[in-house]
Amino acid sequence: MERAVEEMAAESPVVIFGLSGCCMCHAVKKLFCGMGVSPAVHELREDDPLAKEIAAALIRMTGGAAAAGGPVVFIGGKLVGAMDRVMAAHIRGSLVPLLKDAGALWL
Repeated sequence: MERAVEEMAAESPVVIFGLSGCCMCHAVKKLFCGMGVSPAVHELREDDPLAKEIAAALIRMTGGAAAAGGPVVFIGGKLVGAMDRVMAAHIRGSLVPLLKDAGALWL
């Protein structure tokens, strides 16, 4: 399933996986939209068996960081991580260069 997640993550410069209705997913989506980035969002429903498999793969891929069901972000097809990693990159100033390199941001 990790391979399928990687393929979905490569379909757009910025991809967010998260539980449907998750407030943290909404917050990270707003962060990107506020920067002028339009992320592809895969909302995982708790009642969907495929979504459960994807969520389990994300947990494995993040070393358990996605266990809380929060967002997992890929930029340029590469795993950035859960929201804490995205926010840390934003605070450090390394998020914008990642977005530019992925072709998600042109400024």
